[in-house]
Amino acid sequence: MGTDSPPSSSSTAPVAVGAKNAVRAVAQHHRAVVGFLLGFFLVLLLYTTLSSQFGSQTAIGVLQSSSAVRSGPAARAAAPSLPSSSSTPSNLAQGDYMEEDGGHKNDKPSKMEEEHIQDDAHRIGKNNQSEAKLDVKNGQNAEQTGQQGASDASDRMEEELIRQEIDQGGGNKNDTIIEPATAPRKPICDLSDPRYDICEISGDARTMGANRTVLYVPPVGELGADSQEWSIRDQSRKYLEYINKVTVKSLNASQAAPECTSRHAVPALVFAMNGLTSNPWHDFSDVLIPLFITTRALEGEVQFLVSDLQPWFVDKYRLILRNLSRYDIVDFNRDGGVRCYPHVTVGLRGHRDLGIDPARAPRNYTMLDFRLYIREINGLPPAGVSIPYKEANSNAATAASGAPEQQQQRKPRLMLINRGRTRKFVNFPEIVAAVQKAGFEVIPIEPRRDVSVEEFSRVVDSCDVLMGAHGARLTNFFFLRTNAVMLQVVPWGHMEHPSMVFYGGPAKEMRLKDVEYSIADVESTLYDKYGKDNPVVSDPESIHRHGWQFGMRYYWIEQDIRLNVTRFAPTLQQVLRMLSE
Repeated sequence: MGTDSPPSSSSTAPVAVGAKNAVRAVAQHHRAVVGFLLGFFLVLLLYTTLSSQFGSQTAIGVLQSSSAVRSGPAARAAAPSLPSSSSTPSNLAQGDYMEEDGGHKNDKPSKMEEEHIQDDAHRIGKNNQSEAKLDVKNGQNAEQTGQQGASDASDRMEEELIRQEIDQGGGNKNDTIIEPATAPRKPICDLSDPRYDICEISGDARTMGANRTVLYVPPVGELGADSQEWSIRDQSRKYLEYINKVTVKSLNASQAAPECTSRHAVPALVFAMNGLTSNPWHDFSDVLIPLFITTRALEGEVQFLVSDLQPWFVDKYRLILRNLSRYDIVDFNRDGGVRCYPHVTVGLRGHRDLGIDPARAPRNYTMLDFRLYIREINGLPPAGVSIPYKEANSNAATAASGAPEQQQQRKPRLMLINRGRTRKFVNFPEIVAAVQKAGFEVIPIEPRRDVSVEEFSRVVDSCDVLMGAHGARLTNFFFLRTNAVMLQVVPWGHMEHPSMVFYGGPAKEMRLKDVEYSIADVESTLYDKYGKDNPVVSDPESIHRHGWQFGMRYYWIEQDIRLNVTRFAPTLQQVLRMLSE
């Protein structure tokens, strides 16, 4: 009783079983680690083999695809290495991808190959797991912990490779787009066009005419530390020094916006009426056509804020201005308040001299659209009505009822414009007589500035031919009917090109018939003034090479025309034939 007795079998059994289990757990954990390393080695071997077949970029994609079976945000962020066609947002991104791939966009593995590689990797992992499967719960937890640690290490390695590729300009730039903390603000003003500058402000736009300033007040969330400012000429000719500039400014967080003295529900347009206006050609080319391009699509729902307002311009072209805007014109320079608009445009879009580019115009407007528009607002007959010569004779033939005395046709009517100062016809009465002799009814005109546009437009509409020397008065061709003729007398001095560009081309675009008569050197008063051997007469090209101001001096300003009516007669016959076609 007093001596120690050996332990019984029942008391020693748990100790033996515990030791045995611990040894087994350690052994199984060891096998799990060895199994994982073996699996990783096989995957690495696959990676090395595929690298030689698909290139380094594809191999990285395969390595990523083999681990892409895991789920969760980390997997989604790291796994998609190769771009698909549907995920490429732009041609620029596609170009980047092709450059990284050495220009071989189709070298990436097919979907079937990727699935096969993933299946192999998954099968290897399952075999390793089955070999290392533990008999007890503690062993399972140890295995899962070991695998999770190895998986985390693999994730970190993969993510580091991707990060290094991105840092070095590699990888797929299409997977993740990282926006800057503060995106740069879109410029309000576009200064890229060689002809005009334009500013568009949408949102909170405030005008201060007395300061020739237009402000943009960004929403509170977009207010930054920097402000933007432009100074532009608010007409269609950006380099014309006669146009005073308007300042356009975007406020920043530290700048207080002035209080509105009036609020408006419609957009506004700020533009200048000065410059080269008072010449009809420039009135249309610099202001009225650009105004049509910029605002016609708004159908009158816009208010004009006019800098350097010209009262005579407003009075002369009041029908056009009232039709393009249903609201009162504001004298911008004298406007002392702060007007608030939902949208303000500063400047006028102009495509070319006396022209419209349909590809750049709202609703693809053309010069034909502009001519028909001008005729409509002046109350002239619509497009389908024939030229007066044909219309009158057709009506006369219908009403004559066969009486010979009533079937006499009306002569075609020709408006003969004589300029007042330069390039005028010095033998005007002789020209009138020659035109009448050729078979035309002549309406001689020496335009005055005080003539009403509406009244004069009706006179032009009644004519079949508009004739004059190259110059601004030919701008009245806007009031002619379709298929009427513009007969342009081209002065001496290689003036054919500007005559075609400024009038001949636009006339054809508006479905008018263009006829040009180029005078001979002896028909120019320069011949009398300088003599036939002077370069001004004998070699005009040498004068133009000295600069535009020399050509302007001699051929636009100093020159008048003495038309040789005998030489001119065939041109009049050509016009008669065209009217009869």
